[in-house]
Amino acid sequence: MVLKTFGWSFAITVIGLVAAWFYGGWEAFGVVAILSVLEISLSFDNAVINAGILKKMSAFWQKIFLTIGVLIAVFGMRLVFPVVIVAVTAGLGPIEAIDLSFNDPDRYKELVTDAHPAIAAFGGMFLLMIFLDFIFEDRDIQWLRWIERPLAKLGKVDMLSVCIALIVLLISALTFATHAHQHGGGHADKAETVMLSGIAGLITYLVVGGLSGFFENKLEEEEEREHEAEEEARRAGKKVSAIALSGKAAFFMFLYLEVLDASFSFDGVIGAFAITNEIVLMALGLGIGAMYVRSLTVYLVRQGTLDDYVYLEHGAHYAIGALALILLVTIQYEIHELITGSVGVILIGWSFWSSVRRNKAIAADGGEGSTEVSAGV
Repeated sequence: MVLKTFGWSFAITVIGLVAAWFYGGWEAFGVVAILSVLEISLSFDNAVINAGILKKMSAFWQKIFLTIGVLIAVFGMRLVFPVVIVAVTAGLGPIEAIDLSFNDPDRYKELVTDAHPAIAAFGGMFLLMIFLDFIFEDRDIQWLRWIERPLAKLGKVDMLSVCIALIVLLISALTFATHAHQHGGGHADKAETVMLSGIAGLITYLVVGGLSGFFENKLEEEEEREHEAEEEARRAGKKVSAIALSGKAAFFMFLYLEVLDASFSFDGVIGAFAITNEIVLMALGLGIGAMYVRSLTVYLVRQGTLDDYVYLEHGAHYAIGALALILLVTIQYEIHELITGSVGVILIGWSFWSSVRRNKAIAADGGEGSTEVSAGV
């Protein structure tokens, strides 16, 4: 099972590390290995969230996620995306930006760093909306009940998550502008860019998430009708055809997964510049990490891990919330990648430990315990 699920990841790891060695020797080999570990540690919460969505999709779409989705994730976000950032922010053509990344990596890094406020605002708002919509929803199983119970009651207020997200964005933009003005920097004019990028992230979440939810609801309605039609056909000795809407619903769920993965990739791509300016090594290292994240996602789905360890999804969403705030803080202040990566690992590890305690408590009660065993807080 492990080899079947992670086989391609193992193969890409070998190919990527060998390619790195041929490209720049043992130093390049080490850089790619470090970047791979960085991407996996920063994106573990991504795998947990993806698994919660992917388990609703058919085996066919799971394969699409591991094939076409990987191409989008590796070549789109880990290679093309940094180049596009430079091209847009510096007013360069794509070919010129690629030439810059190879021939003047220091200038390339400078331009990407200059674009970081806009990137952080977009990604931070998208991820913050995911966290807020999760935390404001009333759930049967709650992890940190002292937080989740009152917030679930507040969640009954319409559009509360959007209002809070916009307030957070406004504070981030004003802080950025004030700091730049006080220090006489040239970034005061970018406060407007931060606002526009953040709003773009919010709109992207609402549009893609709304489409996904719409078609998912349609799918559930059609599946219920299909089930009723099959029951009637069975009684009449007839056969009914499958509902074509399933493909459309799965497509929008796939689209949602890709946008989600892109938002999770922002911190990894930006953090990679702290390790290397080489676009080739960056693509190899982050690409290897992206493969493991996808394989881990499918593994979680097929093993039913999220059903067995019910607080994992909670921990992942708290990690998303932390990552969103970190991204918004990095609009103005620098935060070490070690902190960014460790926060998510700690929260998910804590939620896993809480899930194990819950399972043991239920087992001690003979399987009749409450589904809401305390997480210890």
